[in-house]
Amino acid sequence: AAWKTYVGRPETDAARMTSISMLGTALRISGQSAEALPVWDASLALGQRHFPNAYSGMINCHNNIASCLDDLGRHDEELVLERAI
Repeated sequence: AAWKTYVGRPETDAARMTSISMLGTALRISGQSAEALPVWDASLALGQRHFPNAYSGMINCHNNIASCLDDLGRHDEELVLERAI
């Protein structure tokens, strides 16, 4: 519900960024890692585009993507990403 509320806001809006993170987290903890992965990919892309110096946010997104890859059994991809972090 939060995502629908904030989707129309600018990409740089803090509430929109937070709602994307909340959506990715909710999907993953509900066992929907396949659905969460593109959400985290989008969150990372937005962060890289608009907040390239927000290193903690980038690391958080990378960690969440790695966790989704692990959940999906894509361990080779996860390992490459973990080493890059």
